[in-house]
Amino acid sequence: MKSGSLTILFLAAVSSAVAADVKVVEEIAAKVNGDIITRGELDQMRRELEQELRAQGYSGARLQDALKENSANALRNQIDELLLVQRGKDLNINVDTEINRQMQEMMVQAKINDPDKFHDAIREQYGITFEEFRDKMKRRMLSQRVVGQEVTYHVTIPDADLRKYYEDHKDQYVRKEQVFLSQIVISTEGKTAEQIAAAEKKAKDLVASARKGDKFSDLARDNSDDVETNRNGGQLPPYQRGLMDPAIETIVFNPANAKGYVTDPIKVRNSIVILRIDDRYEAGQASFEEVKEDVHEKMASPIIEPKVREFLTRLREEAFLEIKEGYVDSGAAPGKDTHWKDDVATLKPQTTTKEEVAARVRIHKKLAGFIPTPVVKKNAPLASESDSAAPPATPPPATSPPKQ
Repeated sequence: MKSGSLTILFLAAVSSAVAADVKVVEEIAAKVNGDIITRGELDQMRRELEQELRAQGYSGARLQDALKENSANALRNQIDELLLVQRGKDLNINVDTEINRQMQEMMVQAKINDPDKFHDAIREQYGITFEEFRDKMKRRMLSQRVVGQEVTYHVTIPDADLRKYYEDHKDQYVRKEQVFLSQIVISTEGKTAEQIAAAEKKAKDLVASARKGDKFSDLARDNSDDVETNRNGGQLPPYQRGLMDPAIETIVFNPANAKGYVTDPIKVRNSIVILRIDDRYEAGQASFEEVKEDVHEKMASPIIEPKVREFLTRLREEAFLEIKEGYVDSGAAPGKDTHWKDDVATLKPQTTTKEEVAARVRIHKKLAGFIPTPVVKKNAPLASESDSAAPPATPPPATSPPKQ
């Protein structure tokens, strides 16, 4: 028998032995470049959608019809998002600052100052960890940014049409009074009287530097003890009256304190806070210039939708894409072969862990034609991205001006 035949028989024997000894915990529905989509992820999407629909009042036949319609496009939607996220990484788009701001805004709206309690609230409400929830938001925002940059940006609407829409829908652009702030937090928790005095001096020096003209975002990045906001220059979500300590509200909503005003150091619980007024909106009718981008987005939406689908089709045409039999991509690119290549040189549609699959997909993509010796773990536990992230040694300080 020739050596080539022996190699094939050996690999087939290994595959048979492995198949009999592996505990399958995930089934792959599709491979998209170096990533995968599993049946578990599609099932999770369906559960989340059902929960959302029930919360909106759907039930009975109406609920089932909505779930059936979504199920037909479930794989398409997952492939869409994965392709957009991959494209965003290729374009070096970073949305961490926006995600941090949204997290802070959610904490404010929930009136929760303790990050650990906020994480618990996320787990209780959504049934997933805070890290998983944050990752979902990040992927969604990254997808939106890619669509904006690659599609929306190229759609133009005449200014006259935008103004007409604004005049016809003015009632939609009446806003509440709100203020936009940035902060520097100097922690005094657990410090001696001498250390607190040093912290107070540091805060006064920072105020002097900011008022002298030093960039507040740089001062926050280099000096703030608040890990949640110092990475984005201390930026906080917009605040309306009633969400902060009254003494702080008196300062930041004072008409005499204009945009760019830096407060004196403010003592709040175990911290000293310095605030900068980045912007402030009075209650009432927003001007056209202030809401122009939002008007453009609403008018462009029906034009953009088919263009987004064209863009996603183009991404599919350029992608390494394989779909397991029994799963359907309703957004498939016409004429593209996405059949599962079921042979010993490629990844089988079952595996022990999702991470192992992803690693082997990347290896196969880079080393086309090379047949590695199968490495399979017995009864391997299902890993998750959050498993590798070590928790912080101590919870971060409050990230919004808390009530005394």
